[in-house]
Amino acid sequence: MSSRRKFLQNSLLATAALSIPTVLSAKDFGQFTRKIGANDQVNVGLIGANGMGWSNMNSFLKMPQVNCVAIADIDQSVLDRRAADVEKQRGKKPKLYKDYRKMLEDKDIDVVIIGTPDHWHCLTLIDSLAAGKHAYVEKPLANSIQECNLMVKAAERYGKLVQVGQWQRSGSQYDEAIEFVKSGQLGNIRLVKCWAYQGWMNPVPVKPNSTPPAGVDYKMWLGPAPDRAFNENRFHFNFRWFWDYAGGLMTDWGVHEIDIALYAMGVSAPKSVMASGGKLAYPDDASETPDTLQTVYEYDGFNMLWEHATGIDGGNYGYTEGIAFIGNNATLVVNRGGWEIIAEQKNGKPLIEGMARVKPEGNALDRHTTNFVEAIKANDASKLNCAVQTGSVAAINAHMGNIAYKTGKKIYWDAEKGLFTDPEANQLVNANYHNGWELPKV
Repeated sequence: MSSRRKFLQNSLLATAALSIPTVLSAKDFGQFTRKIGANDQVNVGLIGANGMGWSNMNSFLKMPQVNCVAIADIDQSVLDRRAADVEKQRGKKPKLYKDYRKMLEDKDIDVVIIGTPDHWHCLTLIDSLAAGKHAYVEKPLANSIQECNLMVKAAERYGKLVQVGQWQRSGSQYDEAIEFVKSGQLGNIRLVKCWAYQGWMNPVPVKPNSTPPAGVDYKMWLGPAPDRAFNENRFHFNFRWFWDYAGGLMTDWGVHEIDIALYAMGVSAPKSVMASGGKLAYPDDASETPDTLQTVYEYDGFNMLWEHATGIDGGNYGYTEGIAFIGNNATLVVNRGGWEIIAEQKNGKPLIEGMARVKPEGNALDRHTTNFVEAIKANDASKLNCAVQTGSVAAINAHMGNIAYKTGKKIYWDAEKGLFTDPEANQLVNANYHNGWELPKV
């Protein structure tokens, strides 16, 4: 149903990536690599090897032409664990670094995967591009609107390819749903709903400050964030719920869903944004970002509603997450489990033919990483499923939602100036770097 999907299905690299078992011993891996020449090898360095950083690297390693040659992380225990993982799969340990800048000096590295907390994305990406590396960067693209714009500018300046980890862009169900939305069959679409209800999320218990774990370079982990005493709650994974490092569920899940919504509707920037919510589920827990939020975006001809809630699974249309395009003729609902069409009725008859849920094909993350390697081999940024410009649109819109929440106002966006019309809102557009770190100059 889409040229991109056919391209992936017919791709030799895609076939290689999707046919290899998830876990291979180093001995077994040899059968997949004997016919790969030196010029076809892709050497990858990983910055931030916990969580999604490793998930991304593991996906890349399903491709026989990809090698993990270096890992940088501030946590020695993470370095040791991932080095052992790579050795188990490939029979050779990667080089290990506590400071990613030393890793970037390695001329043999072609590609860098960035899996750090959000507040590090801008520095690590721009440094990687300046070092002549292509980059795969986790979402959201950055922790501020200003950083998003700088990262786009850097990619254009250095001419390297950047794929953003919004892997839903490589899911077959999203391709098919987007094509249907663009066909016009839903009729006039007046409202798009995006949501993420996270029932698995429990309160973050309040914990006292403590000393960093052995082997952790906490000063390096803080980087440009404000200097604070170490607290376990603000470290691995839970950093997402603290403003110093990230933007909560609005940016964590929001970029995935908002990206699909905006792409299908053919828009990039809202006219206005307003938001309401707060810590309504767990008012006394340690997190800072809202656990309950509704954000209304106004675009030409339609509104988009983002909503999230922790501790609840009962989302819209019976799904914990998704996007719904609500038209006069029917509503199309798509999420990670598939897509469907719910027809409107008039006089007991459906206005268009409904459609039961269609499940996706393949693994979207594997398709996404394969697409990136394909684009690098072709040296063609137009082949990227989620280039840095695309990632910036989703991240900027998500940050707009957080800015509206923080100001408590309905704020208006001036697309020509790239700023809000409200001075208070504009104060939240820029990044504030600390501890001697400076915003990159591009």
